[in-house]
Amino acid sequence: MGLFNALTAAVGGLQAQSFAIQNISGNIANSQTIAYKDINTSFLDLVSAASVPTQQVAGGVVAYSTATNNVQGAIQQATSGTDMAVNGDGYFIVQSPLSFSGNTPIFGGVNSYTRRGDFQLDAQGYLVNGAGYYLEGLPIDPTTGVPTGSVPAPLQFQSNFLPASATTAIQYGINLPTNPVTNAFKASVPNSELLNPTNFSQNPTNDPVPATNAVVTGTAALNSIDASGGAITFDINGQTVTLSTTGGSGANGIYSPSDLVSAINTQVGSSAQVSASLNGNGDLVITSTNTPGAGDSVTVNNFSSGNATQLGFSTATATASGTNAQPATGQVVGSDVSTFVDESIDGGSITVYNGAGSPASLQFRWAKVDSVAAGGQDTWELFYQTDSTATGSTVAWQNAGQDFVFDASGKLSPAITTLTLNNVTLNGNVIGNLTVNSPVGSITQFASTSGNSTVNNLQQNGYAAGQLQGIAVGANGDITGTFSNGQSVALANIPLVHFNSPNNLKSLDGGAYQETAESGPALSGASGQIVGQSLEGSNADIATEFTKLIVTQQAYSANTKVITTANQMSQDLLNIIR
Repeated sequence: MGLFNALTAAVGGLQAQSFAIQNISGNIANSQTIAYKDINTSFLDLVSAASVPTQQVAGGVVAYSTATNNVQGAIQQATSGTDMAVNGDGYFIVQSPLSFSGNTPIFGGVNSYTRRGDFQLDAQGYLVNGAGYYLEGLPIDPTTGVPTGSVPAPLQFQSNFLPASATTAIQYGINLPTNPVTNAFKASVPNSELLNPTNFSQNPTNDPVPATNAVVTGTAALNSIDASGGAITFDINGQTVTLSTTGGSGANGIYSPSDLVSAINTQVGSSAQVSASLNGNGDLVITSTNTPGAGDSVTVNNFSSGNATQLGFSTATATASGTNAQPATGQVVGSDVSTFVDESIDGGSITVYNGAGSPASLQFRWAKVDSVAAGGQDTWELFYQTDSTATGSTVAWQNAGQDFVFDASGKLSPAITTLTLNNVTLNGNVIGNLTVNSPVGSITQFASTSGNSTVNNLQQNGYAAGQLQGIAVGANGDITGTFSNGQSVALANIPLVHFNSPNNLKSLDGGAYQETAESGPALSGASGQIVGQSLEGSNADIATEFTKLIVTQQAYSANTKVITTANQMSQDLLNIIR
């Protein structure tokens, strides 16, 4: 029976080599197929039954396939932003539609797995690869950046709309010149680079300007007062001083200068918070004794008497020199805008947004209010424009309410890294509270030959509403959408799964797989990484396949030779009978 067994074994060999050449031809045919996995052929020998080892003979053979799903193909750069490859262990989760309703796919919830990543957007906004499988992932809320679910589902991107986001924070960096060259600056005039509050109808700085002493002077020295013609009345800080004809110590009611000083101090000095005295020139000096502050003023007016000219000056020439206290308002009104622009320098501008996405221009200006050269410290104040068309007493610029003091090295002392602008309104557009962030070293005062500021950083975090323009895959597996408002926002995350035995997955058309009992279930947390704008090539090697082709051909020919030989032997056996 050995002759017939030889024929059987040879036929089995032909079948096995035919099986092998089928795999080889498939590998060669798919050498350019995206993410194709080479299928090798292994052979299993069949041993005939025998009671003792010495009676065993070589048996037949069967062939079976061996997958190489765990062998990485080469990662190649692609042109599409939605192409992606898996570098390392892992599979995309995909679904194949059960049917279509019009152009809309109907899914049955059965997942497949693939490494083929040539995904493109279809007319319905789904990501579909070249084999017709739909990519699954986890949608991300574009406003919060948090996934909206935990179970992957087919991803669809169609007419995505990004809501507006109000500006809440500004990143700001600027260098202020040591000597600012403002429009009002004159090199020959000391301190002309500083903002002068007395040039404004109201003090726009953070600090009140104290009052100076008021000095009453006239056309001649004060010698005496002739009150014989009637009473003489002074109005000082709202307090009245009346000198009658009977109050003087001289003849006919003539008041001496010392009498006048005594009368003022006695009658109104305490209540009006003033004191009167005579200076070396014989001038009457009325000095404010209270702490300068809001509403403090010292005036001398209303010299009403028929003989007022006996004072040595008339009401027309009598003056009160000095200034009243100027309270700090922190505001520049419309009538002072030109003065403010002349005494400050540009600090940059940026577009910000309210909650509805309406844009507004936020403009900054800086004013130097004190300097070492003026006997103080190098101090700046920041303003922002609230109304570009303000006139009269309408507020045009608002002080940020913070003194920026610089040391000799040009650094802030103390450091100021955060500044809050409360209830910001720009040209009627309500923005709300803004936080200005300036890390240490962002705001400096270094010398500048131009005398101008240099804005190093000015960014904000708000934006208007936008429509989806396109998507792309990032290195971390996030699908990022680009919107018409210029924003790029994560819209979905692509999870990868892995298997304990990937070579035992069941192959489907188009490079997809389904899990089997031998492969085990899909497991989350694959170690591979997604590479955007790339594709994984086939792991089939042409040179190797050609080598296997030669060996398989020789084996196949050898099996045919066995059949030919066995046939000849059987003919010889039959010829014995003849």
